[in-house]
Amino acid sequence: MNSIRSSRILSSNSVKQHLRLMSQLGDLGSGAGKGGGGGGSIREAGGAFGKQEAAREEEYFYKKQQKQLAQLKEHLHDEIAFHEEQIKRHQEAIARHKAGVEKLTK
Repeated sequence: MNSIRSSRILSSNSVKQHLRLMSQLGDLGSGAGKGGGGGGSIREAGGAFGKQEAAREEEYFYKKQQKQLAQLKEHLHDEIAFHEEQIKRHQEAIARHKAGVEKLTK
């Protein structure tokens, strides 16, 4: 279960790196040399196709990030439910042990 938990948790460093990269890019799809290099023949050419391709790329990463956030939220709800169940089991065990102690003291 730990491997499932660790594989679904987002790294805050990766989110920070993505946001830092986004702020450094400049005008996406404007042609070669903008935003740190080529990025393919369509984006190198610039113009409407380059901007459209950049917009699609941004949309892809936005949707991917939203999906990851939804998975993280689901994971946290699962963790909460797991711990609440553990609390319930421990409380039942405490009650059993207290009853056992009372039987011994009578």
